[in-house]
Amino acid sequence: MTEALSPTTGWGVLHLFCKPRPDTDAEAVVAAVKAAQGEDHQVVSFAVVGHKADVGFLALGPDLWRLRALQSALQGAGLDVVYSYVSLTEVSEYAAGMPPERTEPRLHPRLPPDGKRAICFYPMSKRRGEGDNWYSLPYDEREQFMQGHGAVGRTFAGRVLQLITGSTGLDDFEWGVTLFAVAPDDLKDVVYTMRFDPASARYAEFGPFYTGMVADVEEVLSRLGLR
Repeated sequence: MTEALSPTTGWGVLHLFCKPRPDTDAEAVVAAVKAAQGEDHQVVSFAVVGHKADVGFLALGPDLWRLRALQSALQGAGLDVVYSYVSLTEVSEYAAGMPPERTEPRLHPRLPPDGKRAICFYPMSKRRGEGDNWYSLPYDEREQFMQGHGAVGRTFAGRVLQLITGSTGLDDFEWGVTLFAVAPDDLKDVVYTMRFDPASARYAEFGPFYTGMVADVEEVLSRLGLR
């Protein structure tokens, strides 16, 4: 077996959005998910609403080879990957000095959170326009923006759990944002509210949004009529 390839800090994260083919083997999909789990590797399955995909998987853990094996197994089971995103769990530079009880859930989250079955994923970057360039701001100003941004997000505690993963140099955007919520309108409310915050209103660029419902892989496939 190839030696594991792991980040020095945090875990690898792979979002896969798929559509079934007529020859999709549902039991092989279930087997692929089960084989990827364990030893700190987790797979969250969800049904996707809308035309962009039908089923999604959020896989995370220390070994990128194991995440890649899941992708291969799902494709071998007859799922076409129509969109994907690669990132790493991280603690923001603006969170330096946080106690371990606050940084540990960011680096090694346990998912999915109880009672939050609505899910949304989108990638984002900070703007580099001629007028508004995030990376030309002094650190202290960027830190102030992000502290205010975080304060707005914390008003949704209990309704929404946010996982922000870093993807600079790994994928097309700079971060992946995964939201777990109690109800679908919680997803809408948190994104709408936070867009008024200057860190988003002036400096954020967003990619495509994927929304769905979290469930065990067996239930997801059953709801899609695949088993």
